[in-house]
Amino acid sequence: MAVYVITEPCIGTKDTACVDVCPVDCIHPRKDEPEYEETKMLYINPDECIDCGACQPACPVEAIYRDEDVPKDWQSYIALNADHYK
Repeated sequence: MAVYVITEPCIGTKDTACVDVCPVDCIHPRKDEPEYEETKMLYINPDECIDCGACQPACPVEAIYRDEDVPKDWQSYIALNADHYK
Protein backbone atom coordinates (compact mmCIF):
# COMPACT_ATOMS: atom_id res chain seq x y z
CA MET A 1 0.00 0.00 0.00
CA ALA A 2 1.27 3.44 -0.86
CA VAL A 3 1.55 5.97 1.92
CA TYR A 4 2.12 9.67 2.02
CA VAL A 5 5.43 11.30 2.92
CA ILE A 6 6.24 14.80 4.14
CA THR A 7 9.26 16.33 2.41
CA GLU A 8 11.64 19.29 2.57
CA PRO A 9 9.19 22.21 2.13
CA CYS A 10 7.79 21.42 5.59
CA ILE A 11 11.11 22.15 7.30
CA GLY A 12 10.68 25.27 9.36
CA THR A 13 7.04 25.64 8.33
CA LYS A 14 5.28 22.91 10.31
CA ASP A 15 1.84 24.09 9.25
CA THR A 16 -0.55 21.68 10.93
CA ALA A 17 -3.40 21.92 8.43
CA CYS A 18 -2.52 18.36 7.39
CA VAL A 19 -2.77 17.17 11.00
CA ASP A 20 -6.25 18.65 11.30
CA VAL A 21 -7.62 16.75 8.28
CA CYS A 22 -5.99 13.36 8.93
CA PRO A 23 -8.76 10.90 9.88
CA VAL A 24 -6.37 8.47 11.63
CA ASP A 25 -4.09 10.93 13.46
CA CYS A 26 -0.91 9.61 11.82
CA ILE A 27 0.88 12.98 11.39
CA HIS A 28 3.04 14.18 14.25
CA PRO A 29 4.08 16.06 16.21
CA ARG A 30 0.88 17.99 16.81
CA LYS A 31 1.10 21.48 18.33
CA ASP A 32 -0.02 20.07 21.68
CA GLU A 33 2.77 17.47 21.82
CA PRO A 34 5.95 18.31 23.76
CA GLU A 35 8.31 17.61 20.86
CA TYR A 36 6.52 20.03 18.49
CA GLU A 37 8.76 23.01 19.27
CA GLU A 38 12.04 21.12 18.91
CA THR A 39 11.10 19.15 15.78
CA LYS A 40 11.95 20.87 12.51
CA MET A 41 9.16 19.28 10.45
CA LEU A 42 6.10 17.03 10.65
CA TYR A 43 6.16 13.31 9.88
CA ILE A 44 3.63 10.75 8.63
CA ASN A 45 3.65 7.35 10.29
CA PRO A 46 3.76 4.86 7.39
CA ASP A 47 2.28 2.09 9.55
CA GLU A 48 -0.79 4.16 10.38
CA CYS A 49 -1.36 6.05 7.11
CA ILE A 50 -4.45 4.71 5.33
CA ASP A 51 -3.58 6.31 1.97
CA CYS A 52 -6.68 8.53 2.00
CA GLY A 53 -4.84 11.56 0.60
CA ALA A 54 -6.68 14.12 2.75
CA CYS A 55 -3.38 15.63 3.90
CA GLN A 56 -1.98 16.40 0.47
CA PRO A 57 -4.34 19.21 -0.61
CA ALA A 58 -4.35 20.63 2.94
CA CYS A 59 -0.59 21.27 2.89
CA PRO A 60 0.00 24.97 2.05
CA VAL A 61 3.63 24.39 1.03
CA GLU A 62 3.04 21.30 -1.14
CA ALA A 63 5.37 19.15 0.96
CA ILE A 64 3.28 15.95 0.91
CA TYR A 65 3.59 13.27 -1.76
CA ARG A 66 2.59 9.66 -2.21
CA ASP A 67 5.74 7.64 -1.57
CA GLU A 68 5.88 6.56 -5.19
CA ASP A 69 5.66 10.20 -6.36
CA VAL A 70 8.31 11.79 -4.12
CA PRO A 71 10.69 13.80 -6.34
CA LYS A 72 14.10 12.23 -6.84
CA ASP A 73 15.90 14.90 -4.78
CA TRP A 74 13.64 14.20 -1.79
CA GLN A 75 13.63 10.38 -1.80
CA SER A 76 15.50 10.36 1.53
CA TYR A 77 12.37 11.74 3.20
CA ILE A 78 10.64 8.40 2.76
CA ALA A 79 13.07 6.85 5.24
CA LEU A 80 13.08 9.98 7.44
CA ASN A 81 9.33 9.72 7.96
CA ALA A 82 9.54 6.02 8.78
CA ASP A 83 12.58 6.42 11.02
CA HIS A 84 10.87 9.11 13.06
CA TYR A 85 8.50 6.42 14.35
CA LYS A 86 11.11 3.78 15.25
